[in-house]
Amino acid sequence: MTLAVRYTAARTLDTAPAETAPPGPGEVELAPAYVGICGTDLHIFHGDMDARVQTPAVIGHEMSGRITRIGSDVEGWAPGDAVTVMPLRWDDTCPACLTGHQHICQHLDFIGIDSPGAMQQRWTVPATTLVRLPDTLPLHRAALVEPTAVAVHDVQRAAVRPGEQIVVVGGGPVGILIALVARATGADVRVVEVSPHRRAIAAELGLTTWDPAAVDVPELVREWTGDAGADVAFEVSGAAAGVDTAVEVLGVRGRLCLVAIHPRPREVNLHRFFWRELTLVGARLYNRTDFEKAVALVADGTVPADRLISKVVPLTEAPAAFEALEAGGDVMKILVDCTERTNGAGA
Repeated sequence: MTLAVRYTAARTLDTAPAETAPPGPGEVELAPAYVGICGTDLHIFHGDMDARVQTPAVIGHEMSGRITRIGSDVEGWAPGDAVTVMPLRWDDTCPACLTGHQHICQHLDFIGIDSPGAMQQRWTVPATTLVRLPDTLPLHRAALVEPTAVAVHDVQRAAVRPGEQIVVVGGGPVGILIALVARATGADVRVVEVSPHRRAIAAELGLTTWDPAAVDVPELVREWTGDAGADVAFEVSGAAAGVDTAVEVLGVRGRLCLVAIHPRPREVNLHRFFWRELTLVGARLYNRTDFEKAVALVADGTVPADRLISKVVPLTEAPAAFEALEAGGDVMKILVDCTERTNGAGA
């Protein structure tokens, strides 16, 4: 018997015993080592996704771990292999899949939302979801591969090119990762963030930050770009004011990449889109090449994972960690350590 963190109702999580069955054909059983808590997990915690999440639900999808058991018809993997999971299961029959966009399948099973996730001591997944990790990459750092893959996909969708001037609105974990990936692409980046703690972390990483409560961001962008405006803006804040800023800072034929999940429709300055011939690009999830690039970026230190991890908590303290993130204190990324032994449940 192992332990799992379960969402049972709005703002209610528990840790409970979880049954483990042998992996079936094409499946592998994993021992998750570390699982990150992300914004989507917080949306679930708040009850915002109750129409989609079947309770009680084991959540979590940003993970690293090792294979423990292998089902039949699985080749190329062995117990002990270090892996992360691209938590997507698609049907391969819908119009999106048939045009090569399986990651936004119209009947997508996002594992950790639509089906049981990683915040447990044993987790069975399709072998097709596995992404190999280098043996030299510490597993706590590897837990940041999934959000880094999000950033890689976002930067690719926005078609960021070397030398372009980029504004990232929202300096949380994904915003910082987008800034780091864009910088690695050769872009010049500015991060807009209200939290002093998050601005301090970004500054430690060599990123220039602006506090929208203290400065006129559009005016600073005009000075920075010689009145041209930014080439790309990423909206990662999820706030109405963030949308306004992201649109206003863009120059002629600038691209706005929408990353944040907005829980309600937002007003958008469409005249600005008309006047400057702007482009709006949606960016959702990732594909396997994004994941593989993310593994390389975390492994080579381009993404300094240790500096983004605020704390690591044991599995039994995961509910309190959600409350800490919700409170919005001086935290960036919290990892849940699933390897603890509790009442005989082992890793």
